Amino acid sequence: FLMGKISLKSMIRLFSGFFIFAISSVLMINAHVGLMPWDVLHQGLSIKLGITIGQASIMVGVVIVILDAVFGENIGWGTLLNMTFIGIFIDLVIFSGVIPHASNTYIGVFMVVIGIILAAIASFLYLGVCLGSGPRDGLMIALQKKTNKSVRLVRTILEILALVVGWLLGGSVGIGTLVSALGLGYVLQIVFRIFKFDTKLLKHRFIIDDIREWKEKKSNEHKCKSSIVIKNEQN
Repeated sequence: FLMGKISLKSMIRLFSGFFIFAISSVLMINAHVGLMPWDVLHQGLSIKLGITIGQASIMVGVVIVILDAVFGENIGWGTLLNMTFIGIFIDLVIFSGVIPHASNTYIGVFMVVIGIILAAIASFLYLGVCLGSGPRDGLMIALQKKTNKSVRLVRTILEILALVVGWLLGGSVGIGTLVSALGLGYVLQIVFRIFKFDTKLLKHRFIIDDIREWKEKKSNEHKCKSSIVIKNEQN
């Protein structure tokens, strides 16, 4: 098993994953041919509430992390960082203006395909750190456990819900949405295979593990101090 640990190397990998994921999201936003289901929701919220897409992404993330906790899903430091920094990076990339806007549908679809590949590589990077999955994946796992339905069915229902609500709020739905909905799962499988990455071997380190470890350390220190005091009294 690959157990997560917090180190400089794992943080570099984690934040590289978040940044690449943000670039993939902005590629799809600037493609103007329709967004991935969750981004349709983020865009819809940003239009209705007058906030940035990044802020909408963070807001949805916070709600989902609360739901994860309510459903009893363990939360990792990576989950909280994912919830916060992907949104911040999306806004930074949009603000920088480095990613051009598609001038026609063909270029738009090409940008979506590149976006999907980058999203898959980003997922490999941040999942491999084993510090908790993304908030939306956590919700999918929690609901799958509660309903005993397949992961694919739960994921599909969640994404359709996000898509419909986002579309009703004014989010962009189009051929890009269809391409990403059909393509991302396959591209993820290919990327994971290329990097010989088996998600079954991942053992995520959760915040609760760190709290448990800290408590054990404190109690051991206390025991150690107590035994020193007893020895001194005996002497």
